[in-house]
Amino acid sequence: MNKRAIKIGIAVSLAIVIPAIVYLIYNSPTALAAPSITKDPNLKVQTLVNSLDSPTSMAFIDNNNILVLEKGGQVRLVSNGILKDKPVLQVPVDTENERGLLGIAIMNSTKTGDASTASSNNDNKKFVFLYYTQSNGGDLRNRVYRYDWNEQDQTLINPALILDLPALPGPNHDGGKLLIGPDRYLYAVIGDLNHRGKLQNIIDGPDPDDTSVIFRVKPNDGSAAPDNQFINDPNVEMHKYYAYGIRNSFGIAFDPITANLWQTENGPDVYDEINVVKPGFNSGWNKIMGPLSRNEGVNTADELVNYPGSHYADPVFSWKNSVAVTGIEFMKSSALGQKYKNNIFVGDYNNGNLYYFEVNSTRTGIKPQTGLSGLVVDNDNQLSAVTFGTGFGAISDIKTGPTDGFLYVLSINDGTIYKIVRSFTK
Repeated sequence: MNKRAIKIGIAVSLAIVIPAIVYLIYNSPTALAAPSITKDPNLKVQTLVNSLDSPTSMAFIDNNNILVLEKGGQVRLVSNGILKDKPVLQVPVDTENERGLLGIAIMNSTKTGDASTASSNNDNKKFVFLYYTQSNGGDLRNRVYRYDWNEQDQTLINPALILDLPALPGPNHDGGKLLIGPDRYLYAVIGDLNHRGKLQNIIDGPDPDDTSVIFRVKPNDGSAAPDNQFINDPNVEMHKYYAYGIRNSFGIAFDPITANLWQTENGPDVYDEINVVKPGFNSGWNKIMGPLSRNEGVNTADELVNYPGSHYADPVFSWKNSVAVTGIEFMKSSALGQKYKNNIFVGDYNNGNLYYFEVNSTRTGIKPQTGLSGLVVDNDNQLSAVTFGTGFGAISDIKTGPTDGFLYVLSINDGTIYKIVRSFTK
């Protein structure tokens, strides 16, 4: 081959390789910026595990083991910081848009006789609840199953159907987060699935249909908790509801001091929210997003569908421009510093940001933020006022470690569990 041919060959190779490299650099979720804590030099970010495939939620099964959900239907085990090769469970899911394996909650059994226990005569057992969009032929449903944790084999066995919920039309706004409350009832959130009915505050719309709600049910059979706010409503569907009027949510958490439920909620293109969810809460969608005073065309909460016993409340914090807010966690330890204990960390999808908020003195909302005129981020320039960390590549869940007390952050785009620790921690 002559020199001219060699030069042409090199040029052609570079023309192919360089754009490919540029594409990888600018499209890799982790290439633009490594995760970092911007507000506290005493903290740093470590990588616990990576190589996860679109992880959506996680939960500590015990002090040393984490179950992580992959959107495609795999339940993975991280044991002592090592990701096991073989999934502990594979379930059939539809993964279009926001569908998939979405939520997990873990419950330790109690002594026989506890009215809310997952089952009787099961002392010292662990139950794992999974929320997923089940693909069964042409029928799509969002379902919550309860499994037994087989500790010896490290598998999930004996599935029992707890909630059978709609999935159509979707394919987005499936919600999916699960939580066992301090009262030992199961809480589950589902979005509107693009429905427009009374649960979305359309006065002449269809009757309640298990969309746009937070459920509060017995974990043994999915029946309504006996003291639910709407337990006496003539519409039986209402009996399981703790709250309604929710567009979509990727985060629920209980305040460890007051036992109040807090929730993150996605707006369309404006007004993502953090809400304090009291029994009977109506979040306002699709008439209200963000503070009522900022919504044109809606003067009072009386214009909503108000079931007896329901109430509307403004969010305790909002982002005017949507950041796709996701996980929320009350820091349950002082391992990162005493000031963080019992305060709130929140993640987002659009920016990969981690936000930090201090709860007010009555624990009914959030303290005023330096750099903001109120409790709303009005523009992108104000994001830095509440941004605590950056570069997390689309956060999908946040948890406090039960033993070390550090903060664990799950990234759906990076396929990684990050751990936030003290800077002097090895």
